[in-house]
Amino acid sequence: MNMKLQNFNELAVSDLRKAALNVAEAGLLAIDTKEALKHAVKMSDGKLYVNDAEFELNNSGKLLVVGVGKCSLEAGAALEEILGDNISGGIVVDVHEGTLQKITAYQGTHPLPSEQNVEATKKIIELLSGRDEKDLVIFVISGGGSTLLCQPRNHTCAEEAAIFKCLSAAGATIQELNTVRKHISLARGGFLAQYAYPARVISLIFSDVPGNNPEFIASGPTVRDTTSVAEAEKIMEKYGVREKCARLPGGQGLLPDILIETPKNEEYFRKVENILLVSNDVALGAMAEEAKKQGFSPQIVTDVMVGESRNVAGQILESLERSGPKTVLLYGGETTVTIKGDGRGGRNLELALAALKGIGEGELIMTLASDGRDNGEYAGAICDTITYEAAEKAGLDPEKFLADNDSYGFFGKAGNYILTGDTGSNVSDLVIAIRQ
Repeated sequence: MNMKLQNFNELAVSDLRKAALNVAEAGLLAIDTKEALKHAVKMSDGKLYVNDAEFELNNSGKLLVVGVGKCSLEAGAALEEILGDNISGGIVVDVHEGTLQKITAYQGTHPLPSEQNVEATKKIIELLSGRDEKDLVIFVISGGGSTLLCQPRNHTCAEEAAIFKCLSAAGATIQELNTVRKHISLARGGFLAQYAYPARVISLIFSDVPGNNPEFIASGPTVRDTTSVAEAEKIMEKYGVREKCARLPGGQGLLPDILIETPKNEEYFRKVENILLVSNDVALGAMAEEAKKQGFSPQIVTDVMVGESRNVAGQILESLERSGPKTVLLYGGETTVTIKGDGRGGRNLELALAALKGIGEGELIMTLASDGRDNGEYAGAICDTITYEAAEKAGLDPEKFLADNDSYGFFGKAGNYILTGDTGSNVSDLVIAIRQ
């Protein structure tokens, strides 16, 4: 298998960096979508096995594969290898382009929805409609699915994009974001399970949400939703979404009834098996093992890292200061960025930039978006004294870039960013903090 970190050798200019890069590489390899599916899903004697669960196949029914999110194309290819001629057809919608043998692949846009996403979602709904109890639908649900599954009822995808931008810029959590997104779509919040009913459903879930609640991963398209329209409205009020959308060029404001109720009938979910297949726990475990091999004492601090990126950076620095020598602290989760400047960046880049002013000799913090895209082509960055010296040499003021939320611009000039390309995986963000 090729290395995930494309600029490994370029970045590995110190022993501490080599150790951190090897730990990161181990984490990314452990969550490789194809490998995870080949390990978990098997066919034998006409039966389907997912981990320890056994499923009978009906010879007179159809087996369909439906994938949404940043793992779906890779997953579709893996399932075609595993299931072969048992697959009757299917659809995957991913952020990048590709071709599969038995499954139709559509490319959608992310992080903002578009008409491409709307059309691809319509195709999924058409495929699922009219299923009967002899059929089996295998879903692959992964991060990015909330945007790719776009099916507005009485608004446009442009209005949906405006809602997303408003909530993101204000620092809304992923749970808040997806609560709203479930109630502005006819494809999220359990709707795909309703369309597939009465067919049997196996949903293979790749989590990018802290806490791994399947209800919020890709806005839970196969999970019975426990949130309400009232909760979604409360979140929109909290962040002033309706008022901000009304001020957009040509905007007349959002329709009062833009929010819709999600399917609550338990019958639609009676034959649904939601299986958490991969999460950041898998990545963190592999990273801890590699840290031991590198001669360090690892500690998985949390798999539900949340909070404002720059505040989390300060907390990690404090923990690193209190740690003994040869320590590796590992974090998984998803921070937020409240946008106040005009720059460009992502959660991981901002965390690394915010930590730069406090990083000491013999210390290092590496941030990494597991999907390889931190709001741009950089997956994350390395924060250490080498990066600080590179910034000084280039005449860059980290504080100035941080105030403008321009972490992308900073690392573009200072270097020391991480390149992976699209990893085909997505288990939220990973942070490695090392003390020599």
